[in-house]
Order: sequence, then C-alpha cells, then structure tokens
Amino acid sequence: MNFEQISYDVNDRIAVITLYRPQNLNAWTPTMMEEVIHALDLADSDDHVRVVIFTGAGRAFCAGADLSSGGFNVAGQTGPHRDTAGQATLRIFNMKKPVIAAINGHAVGVGITMTLAMDIRIASEEATKIGFVFNRRAIVPEGCSTYFLPKIIGVSRASELILTGRLFTARQGLEMGLFSQVVPPEHLMPTVKEIASEIAVNTSAVSTALSRQMLWKMLGAAHPMAAHIIESKCLTYMFQTEDTREGAASFLEKRVPDFKMKPSTDMPDFY
Repeated sequence: MNFEQISYDVNDRIAVITLYRPQNLNAWTPTMMEEVIHALDLADSDDHVRVVIFTGAGRAFCAGADLSSGGFNVAGQTGPHRDTAGQATLRIFNMKKPVIAAINGHAVGVGITMTLAMDIRIASEEATKIGFVFNRRAIVPEGCSTYFLPKIIGVSRASELILTGRLFTARQGLEMGLFSQVVPPEHLMPTVKEIASEIAVNTSAVSTALSRQMLWKMLGAAHPMAAHIIESKCLTYMFQTEDTREGAASFLEKRVPDFKMKPSTDMPDFY
C-alpha cells in the first residue's frame, strides 16, 4: 500500500509510524485512520518488528480532527457513528507489539486520545498545547478516552481535563502521570528508540505480547484473582517453551538472549 498521510519505516526491528500531513499540523482524517490501522496490521504481522513508535512530521504530533471543511464530517455514515479515533485506539489496544508515543509537538483531541492505548508516552518540551478539547467544540470525548484516561491519571484529574477542555503543557502532563518522560526536542527520538531497542534486544516477543495484553486487559478485572488465574496460565505455557529455557541459559551464561519464538506462530491457543 502506498501511504498518503502517514509514513511507515522499519529499521533495527523497530517500526516507526509517522503522521505525515505537516502542512496541516498532521490533522486527523478518515484516510489517516485507515492508513494507521493498515500500518499497525503490517507491524503486528511482521515477526521482524518488535516495537512500534508513533510520531508526527513537522512541529505537531497531531492537531486533532481536520475541520478545514467547516466541521466534523460524517457524510455517508449509515447507522450508529463509530468515531475514527476510537477505531484506531482499539487497534492499538489489541496489538501484540509494544507501542511507544514520541509526542514531538502539539497533541489535541484525537492527537492525544490515540496515544492513551499506547504503552509508553514520551513528550518533547515543545509539546506546549495538549488538550481534551471536545466540550469546547460542542462534542464529547472520543478515542475511548473515557475508558483509558481515568485509569492512567485518576478520575479526578481526568474529569478536570475533559470537563474544562483546557490546554496544558507536556511538563504539566508529566506531573499528572500522563507521560513517563518529557525531554528536549533533540533527545526525543533517541530516547524513544533507546527504550524500543532495549525491548527488541532483550525480551521474548511472545512473553512481551502476553505481558502487554495482561496489563491492559486486567485493568477492568473485578478482583486480583482474575490476574492470578491468567498469569498462572501464561506461566504454565511459557515454562514449557524454548524461549524460557533460553532466558535462563543466557542469564547463567551472562550473554544477550537469542529468543526464537514468534508471535505469528507461537502464541498459546487461549491468547
């Protein structure tokens, strides 16, 4: 597929998806959604890819929905509307591969909600306009943000950000726990790629896929027993695999592990 509104590159086992409408501050469109989902499908089906990074071209990460046509476009929609941000977020949520957001600039509306299902969010100091601005546009939150945001920063802070629709800076987002790091712009991609490389080089792809899904899916569990049951099931499966044997051997031999198992073929039946 020839992408028009994103770019997709793979190097050193890391896929980089770049929102690529810099002249429009990477404003979100239905076409961009389709291309993002297709790129995520490519990354998830490619065993060579271990980690996915999201970033934006130019001075913004994503300025939100493209309103250049005068409003929110749902022309041709039949039946209940499914927001495009939510469709992309759900695809990220179901990924086998870890996803890291490299927020290089302004992130508003879908520009921030789409990152909530990503595993790690690192922002540039130049990301000075971030916001869940929906009520100020007379719409409501999207991108599954009413599910993810309270779980990430707590319901009180999530309520403040959503009900006021105010803009905030990356530094303020760091203080709230929305971002794990805020770094100078020239350090953003090196920092993110260092974390991605640590995952790619040192971890089992199958263990990582299982761990990622357990973390997200257990957020809604009613009791810790649910986590105990699925963790025990996954441990029982992994204990019998070549990757676990390699993990122990590489530790004892003080060397980098050489894990062979592939998410495309070696996931347990219950995954």
